[in-house]
Amino acid sequence: MKLANISMNTLHLKASICHSASINLPGSKSISNRILLLAALAENTSEIHDLLDSDDTHYMLKALMNLGVKIEYLAAEDKKSSLNIRVYGCKGKFPQKQADLFLGNAGTAFRPLTAVLAILGGEYYLHGVARMHERPIGDLVEALQLAGAVIEYKGQTGFPPLQIYPTRQTRNKHISVKGNVSSQFLTALLMALPLTGKAYTIDVCGELISKPYITITLKLLKQFGIQVKHKDFQTFQLPAGQHYHAPPQIFVEGDASSASYFLAAGLISGKPIRVNGIDAHSIQGDIAFIHELEKIGAHVHWGEQFIKISRCSDQPIQPFDIDANHIPDAAMTLAIVALACKETCHIRNIASWRVKETDRIEAMTTELRKLGAHVMATEDSISITPPAKLQADVHIQTYDDHRMAMCFSLVSLLGTSVYIDDPQCVNKTFPEYFKAFTGMCTPI
Repeated sequence: MKLANISMNTLHLKASICHSASINLPGSKSISNRILLLAALAENTSEIHDLLDSDDTHYMLKALMNLGVKIEYLAAEDKKSSLNIRVYGCKGKFPQKQADLFLGNAGTAFRPLTAVLAILGGEYYLHGVARMHERPIGDLVEALQLAGAVIEYKGQTGFPPLQIYPTRQTRNKHISVKGNVSSQFLTALLMALPLTGKAYTIDVCGELISKPYITITLKLLKQFGIQVKHKDFQTFQLPAGQHYHAPPQIFVEGDASSASYFLAAGLISGKPIRVNGIDAHSIQGDIAFIHELEKIGAHVHWGEQFIKISRCSDQPIQPFDIDANHIPDAAMTLAIVALACKETCHIRNIASWRVKETDRIEAMTTELRKLGAHVMATEDSISITPPAKLQADVHIQTYDDHRMAMCFSLVSLLGTSVYIDDPQCVNKTFPEYFKAFTGMCTPI
């Protein structure tokens, strides 16, 4: 896959020391876009607080408004990167039966909207940026066609853009979907099929990756009145006669994936770093990232709506060998933590990195090698051996991938200055990231 060109817009992060800090997290992207769609489909009005204010949620908000959903912006509190809104549910049917929807590179908007619009029927054109058109969606389309959806590929077969047409009358009540490419396909089906009012059985073919993201979906569906039974995440049963009813007030958790960079900073530096907005009761799978940090030397304090991490200065960071299938996003942060170890580290079972905002295995391999690391990559793993001394003043290409930019900012805490190209790509999920990160650092 050809990776993007380097942008002329660059942020220079000088070699820095980290000091104790308390960070307020933006809302979870995964939760925010799920809640937005569920609230829009509900039979009642609801208020959503601490919604993530970022590119991905803007694409979902704009799409819902183009579909005729009434959304009001409420007075905001003194929180960066968050919104408070009121959503007037459309009772399971969007008022607009025709729309042209541009969804950027927001997978958490594109996949569920594809399913919902295909099940409801209408004439909808869904498209995004060039990278979105490289991200596979064929497994979801095939599953939706079993349920009567009529979908046409407008470019390469198996990939967006998509044209959706009115549904066929015949519906197969037993649907299968592949689970080894993206958990978002199953999430999309689970969110869309209750709109039919019919009972469905969904079988997952092969290994289901990123199960914690399905857990998020199931817990949010329950909050909106939808019951789903499953057997070992392989067979899912949706009873008939269900409909969406939103809680009157909904509060979005802080983003656990975004927390990973600050918590890793606490491990690397040894300074106490506190993140506010999540705790041990989080419904997000990336909360498991903290347990991985504990295994390699982090001291963790679990509080009420916060987590604090530090490390004893005389305790080295331990090398690791991790199956990261359950934390694919946060695992990227571990690739940078590996540079602080003295031995080779392995991150396995991450094939999903290949179909994210960029090919993250290829991108991570390329940029780590620039720093002098020895990197071995396979289709679903990466092994990293840190150099005796990191290369300084390296330009890190970010490939329009927010997590590449945020991960590699941590290099500046390893005694090495670094340039982050196209730093505004963090607007996808955390527009205030570099302000928060540099605010807890002092250049050496």
